[in-house]
Amino acid sequence: MSLRRLALAVALATPLLAASATAAPLPLDGSEGLDRSGDHLTITISDTGAHDGTYELHCHPAGGTHPHTQEACDQLDGQTRWGTDTFAPVPEGQLCTMIYGGPERAHISGTWAGRPVNADFNRTNGCETARWNKFSTVFGESKGSPKKTMVETGQG
Repeated sequence: MSLRRLALAVALATPLLAASATAAPLPLDGSEGLDRSGDHLTITISDTGAHDGTYELHCHPAGGTHPHTQEACDQLDGQTRWGTDTFAPVPEGQLCTMIYGGPERAHISGTWAGRPVNADFNRTNGCETARWNKFSTVFGESKGSPKKTMVETGQG
């Protein structure tokens, strides 16, 4: 290869190498093809006695009126899997303990991982309470502040 061709090859390859060195790494969770710039949720929480209200949550980057934006986004990111509905309801016919978890209710709408979201949450039985707990930070509970039971609050 002549010196001229070598110089031309280096000149053409340099911008490509620089671009690949500064590019963000691809995620390994199967979400690399998703447009995450539209991750925006409206969360309405009621009957909690502490976290009631409507909050806006933006992720990638985190923002909005949610009291724990980054933690809520992290919780959702940790549960998001390609090809599954992060907000899926408890399957019909699922056997659940009939333990009432409290009057708390929530509704989430918006877009997550490129998919529309319209989901309701409650704590009416063991399955619904477990599903609620998967979204505890999204529902305004900070890490390290577990929900008190009815006995602990003097209501049971």
